[in-house]
Amino acid sequence: MAEALHERPLSGEPVEASDWQPPARAPLEGRLVRLEPLEPARHAADLFACAHDGSAAASCLWDFLPYGPFESEAAMRTWLEGCAAQSDPLFFALVDRRSGRALGMASYLRITPAQGVIEIGHIWFSPALQRTAAATEAIFLMIAHAFDGLGYRRVEWKCNALNEGSRAAARRFGFRYEGTFYRHLVVKGRNRDTAWYALIDSDWPTAGAAFRAWLAPENFDANGRQRRRLAELMAL
Repeated sequence: MAEALHERPLSGEPVEASDWQPPARAPLEGRLVRLEPLEPARHAADLFACAHDGSAAASCLWDFLPYGPFESEAAMRTWLEGCAAQSDPLFFALVDRRSGRALGMASYLRITPAQGVIEIGHIWFSPALQRTAAATEAIFLMIAHAFDGLGYRRVEWKCNALNEGSRAAARRFGFRYEGTFYRHLVVKGRNRDTAWYALIDSDWPTAGAAFRAWLAPENFDANGRQRRRLAELMAL
């Protein structure tokens, strides 16, 4: 029996050994947006202002996040200071290049260099950033850095299974649905079922090309309207 087991071929494709590294605390530069490592002294005022006006409340910004809204800028700054002190999650402020203002946040988390796996999460876009090319570029920059810069094998996206906006975004960005973990977490006193999505390295050449084609200036008319949808380009 032992000899028979020894002769059985190993499952799965072989993986070439690689010295994967965690992401550095360094900016990610785009044409429309700059992802700056979180610095509360620089970013807190902008982040509080853009996330606590009437339009932010109307957009249900905080409904599916495990924190917020905050009662004051000082309270949010205290929370941001805790975020900035961590390396996992590694938080970024999303700074609009045109205005110079921080309009949202995102992070790398569950960073696992030994396996070449990383997650993108803690994503929130203020109403001023939602449904813009800059928002899409921010996600592209994080995915591209994980695959092209760090050489990782897998990028994950997880969200509350009830969060239809986040689930639609994951599909639009080329992530594949892998299943739901039921009663995975307790968030704000409620059960959370978590929907899992992922992009793997073999997906990225096609998905990355679609992102780049969509973000190209020529894909937008003089009024900033897209000529081709990202989902259409992904399908190609």
